[in-house]
Order: sequence, then C-alpha cells, then structure tokens
Amino acid sequence: MKNNATPNALVHETSPYLLQHAYNPVQWYPWGTEALEKAKTKDLPILVSIGYSACHWCHVMERESFEDESVAAFMNAHFINIKIDREERPDLDHFYMDAVQAISGSGGWPLNVFLTPDTKPFYGGTYFPPQKAFNRSSWIDVLQAMNDVFLHKRDEVEQQAVTLVNHLRDASGFASANIFNLQKEEQFYSKDACTTIAENILAAADKTHGGFGKAPKFLQTPSITYLLAYAHLAGHQPSQGQATLSLSKMLEGGIYDQLGGGISRYSTDNEWLVPHFEKMLYDNALFVSALCDAYQLTGEVKFEEGIRFTLDFVLEEMRSREGGYFTAIDADSEGVEGKFYVWDKAEIEQILGSSAPIFCDSYNVTAEGNWEGTNILNVKEGKLNLAARYKLTDGEFRDSIGQSRAKLLYERKKRVPPSTDDKILLNCNALLLTAFCKAYGATGDEKYKTAADELALYIDAVFKTPGGDGMMYHSYKEGKAKQPAFLDDYAYLVEGLVLLQEITSNQLHLQRCLTLVNYVMQQFQDQSGPFFFYSDALQTDILVRKVELYDGATPSANAVMAKNLLYLGIVFEKEEWTRRGHAMLQAINEALIKYPTSFAVWGCTYLNHAYEMNEIAVTGSDLDSILMGILRTYIPNRILQSDREGRYENAAMLKNKLNFGEPKIYLCRNSVCYPPVSAVKELIHEIKNLSTK
Repeated sequence: MKNNATPNALVHETSPYLLQHAYNPVQWYPWGTEALEKAKTKDLPILVSIGYSACHWCHVMERESFEDESVAAFMNAHFINIKIDREERPDLDHFYMDAVQAISGSGGWPLNVFLTPDTKPFYGGTYFPPQKAFNRSSWIDVLQAMNDVFLHKRDEVEQQAVTLVNHLRDASGFASANIFNLQKEEQFYSKDACTTIAENILAAADKTHGGFGKAPKFLQTPSITYLLAYAHLAGHQPSQGQATLSLSKMLEGGIYDQLGGGISRYSTDNEWLVPHFEKMLYDNALFVSALCDAYQLTGEVKFEEGIRFTLDFVLEEMRSREGGYFTAIDADSEGVEGKFYVWDKAEIEQILGSSAPIFCDSYNVTAEGNWEGTNILNVKEGKLNLAARYKLTDGEFRDSIGQSRAKLLYERKKRVPPSTDDKILLNCNALLLTAFCKAYGATGDEKYKTAADELALYIDAVFKTPGGDGMMYHSYKEGKAKQPAFLDDYAYLVEGLVLLQEITSNQLHLQRCLTLVNYVMQQFQDQSGPFFFYSDALQTDILVRKVELYDGATPSANAVMAKNLLYLGIVFEKEEWTRRGHAMLQAINEALIKYPTSFAVWGCTYLNHAYEMNEIAVTGSDLDSILMGILRTYIPNRILQSDREGRYENAAMLKNKLNFGEPKIYLCRNSVCYPPVSAVKELIHEIKNLSTK
C-alpha cells in the first residue's frame, strides 16, 4: 500500500500497471465513460499518463511525483487524471504517442499528455523530474503551466488541439492505391530491389558488435530475419555473417540472462552488456523465431541451445497455471533496476568455491565489476579457449559451467524477484505460438509442438467472443477477457495458426484463419487504400483510427496481414486476398527500399515473392518423416500443406492428390506444377534447380 490508505478508481482494474497506482494520492481514473464525462461536466483538462508495469522510469516518476501529496493535490484540483496501460490500450497509446512526438520531437514512457475535455491533445512529454533538471521542467511547473494556459488561453488551446488532431489524421493516411489497377507481379517484384534492401540494412549494421545503429540498441529481429533469408536465397555471405554475428553477440551479452535464460528489451550500450533489464514476452518470442531461422540455415549448435534455453525460461517463468503466457517481467527488484540479476565476485566465490575461477573467467566477473561496481554476466572468451587454458575437455568444461550455473541460479531464486505483469495479451501469445511452431520445425522436439497445440486451444478458449463471427478479445486476467482485439492480435494469430497447420497437418487451423481474416476484412479495412486500420470499426472512443505500417518493438500488423493474405489467398483460391496483399506491398515499396530497418517484415514477404513461393503439398499414409524433413529444412519462401488420411482432398493445394500409399511431395511455383518426388532431398534439388533458372 502506498501513501494513501484510500484507494482511487484504479483499484477495480485488473492491469498490474494500473493496480500499481491504485493507492497513489492522485485520484486516477481508468480510461472510460466516467472519467471522460466528468471532464466535460466539470470543464477540466484531462491528464492522461500512459505506461506499463515493467517500465523503470514509470516507477521513478510515480515515486517522485504521483506519491507526493502536494503534487497530487494540485493534480486532483485542476485535472481529471487518467492512467492507461499501453499494453491494454495500444490504440490510445499509439495516437497520443504520435501527438507527443509531433509536439516535442520525441516519445517514450512514461507518456504524459494533456487533453481538452473532449480528449484532443494539446501538450505532452515523457518523464518530468520533481525539480527542474536535465533541461527538463519540473512536473509541478508543467502542471501549473498547463492549468494556466487552459484557464487564460482557452481559445488558443482549443485551436492548437484541433490543428494537431487534423495533422495526425492526415498523417495516418500513409498511402492510397487502387488495388484493381496495379503493376503486374512480374513487373513489381525484383531481385535487384532485394539486393538494395539488404545493402541498406547492412549500411546500418554494427559490424563489430552486431545489431544495428548505436545505443540504445534494440533487437531488431525482423532485419536479422531478412538478412538470413536473403543470404539463403541469393547466396550472400555478408548478410548471413551480419545476422549470425548479431544473434551470437546477443546470446553472449549481458542483455541475455546467462543463468535463467531469456533476453531483455534492449541494451544501453553498443556491446550488449548493460540491458534495460525488463523481459518482454514478445521480445523472447521474436528472438526464438530468428534463432530458429539461423539454426536451420547454419546448423550451429549455439543457436539450437539459444532456442531451448529461451523457451525453457518462457515455459518456466512466464506460463500461467491456466496455460497462457504473461506479458512481462519487471526491470526493478526492491526498487533497484537490475538488482535481481547482478553479482559480486566475492558472492560467487563463496557459493562456487574451487569452481569460481573458471566460472568468473567464463562470464567476465571481476572484483571491480563491469557495471556500477557489480557484475552483469556475459561471455567474453570462447569456450574452447577457456577449456584449453584450464586443461579440460569440452565435456568437462561444459559440466563445470553447467553445475556452477545451477548453483548460482538456485541461490538467485532466494532473492526478491522482480514483479511479473501477469495479464495475458493475445498479440504476445500469438507471437509465442509462432515461436513454438518454428522451434518444433527447427529442432524436431515434440514438446514444442505440444506447447503450440495447447496454446492455440487456450487462445480460443479465453479470447474468442461468443458470437463465433471471428471477433476476439485483446487482454485477459483473472477470468475476464476484455477490450476488442486489435489488428496485430488478428494478424499474429493467423500467422501462428498457419504454422500450426504446417506442423500438425490439421487444416481445421486454416478454417479458423478463414474466419479471422473474413472478420478483419469486414471490420478493419481502410476504404481509401489497401491497408488496414489498427483498431476495429466498433471501437468508438478514439479520435483517429490509425494505419500502422512501421515495425516497432513488434512487427507491423499490416505487414503480417499482407503475408497472411498472400499465403491464404493461394490456399483458399481467393484472388481478392492475393490482390490486396500485393497492393499492400506495392504501396509500401518505396519506403521499404529506402528505410528497410523500419519495414523489414514487409521486406521478408517481398523477398519471398521476388524469389517465388514454393507451394509444397505432401500426401501419403505415413508422412511424418517426410514432413519433418521439410520442416527442418530452411525454406523461407514456402507454403506447406499435408494430408495423411484424405480428409482434406478438396483443399486447393491437395486437390487430386489423394494418396494412401508411400508419401509423395508435390511442388508448384508461379502457377506451374512439377512431377511429384518421394524424398526431401529430391524436393530441395528441384527447388535449387528452379531458383537458378
């Protein structure tokens, strides 16, 4: 319990972030009718403060300002104060983030934005300190200034708000295209453009430490995924080298939890040493997916180990008892960022005894420490070099390190852990569904297929609305699903179900995709162009329905929908879907080529179609080994369907291929089909031959 023994209106919410503020002396409200009507009735400006439970600076601003009685008194007297969990209402977060970026030139969380009583933004910023510092006004100065300008310059405030909203509305219309009057595919898709995209990604790459750009460095897994696919399809070794360097450095760095597994959200330095310690489900799911591609392409064991270690962490630390997966694990423990994860050398020596020197050498542990006097575990030297130095075989070295890690992890579990944001989000769980499917394909480990099956059943049980029309919910906690799903929820779920069909041969998952995509087409289409709005047409409490096109922390929902439409358009012979998918790619094409690190998910789909999709169908009575062979082979430009019992013979790709004997593999490309083969190596040989023509 915080400063105030009397809770505010957030006490009835389920979001961990909102509940963190339920005992602030600020009279917070959740976004909704009560608060919005109160602003109009009292004619008061609205302060909207947006964050999420794992946000370190959100916690800092709460301690410094929102728990301060005098600050709270001013806020309560002059504003209607609303708290929003950005993960529950990403549509509101996107809109008001755009507003603050337009006002100040930058954004981030905590996001604090001032609105007119009819919810139009007129001023905003991110973190404000309790006293003026770092070229930032103090929070109380900002509050007083906003109260003064609202009272004495109301006309200017209203006009500025209208102008800003109009600007944001115009900016959301990124591109318009007539989807019935576009270039033919053979004129649009170009391998030369794929080369330019790869070159532009590589131009932004850190050739020494991996990743892209300067600190703070985010994972940017879509760019890595593009480079891996381009390396495979074009035989471009520099792309493969940069992609595998990036993943290797992340796995070795402090950004990766060397004891418990899992990767943090970003690194505060170029070397991946010091993370922002929060762990997000979506980052770990996307990281696993990229590792799967790298392992399939290279066969390097370290990438398989990364897949397993990361998913072990997810299964152990982020899975709810009901079967869904939590959103995030906080950066802070006992109010200190990273405290749960760092070590003193003396502490390690006490726990490990004679095994400490080899462990400390392996994980860059020193008496001085590598971060604020403590040590973030990271790998600086290769295992073979260390094993030789200590005169150990590779097996002996691995055993020693494994035992030491287990001991330290056991001791770490005695510490006060960071808090977990235990709400369950459809979009994040759908990304994990894809990761489980890809992990099964890459490793052949049945536990990942089982995990994928169970997660798909859970998603349907929890997020599906009663109507059966395809409508889904976005967020779930404590037995209650709420908030209509957003475009990324649908796009990621369809992508995951497509892959689940590939690994299980169960085409009922594709029928589910059909229902979901039909709903998206009905409720999310932008009639002025080929793209989709982020929010459902039924969502009425937002001023502007945005069209989101960039890859952010998660993939562009429109990019994933384009990929889904092009895949399912072939599967269901829906020309209007394939036409729209191609139109989306054409409309984004110029931006994709110029700024591929911001549009890399689009780039992956463009690349696959430039090199032509391989439509693969497998039928037969015992096709498990054949199917597993295809799944374990890296074929990024692939559509895969299979039928072992003749149950789906009417499906477009399986039509007239009924077979109860030895498995047969059918390949079609660009509306041309080839004679069936009986072995995966024959299929791969045929694909390689076609690719060189």
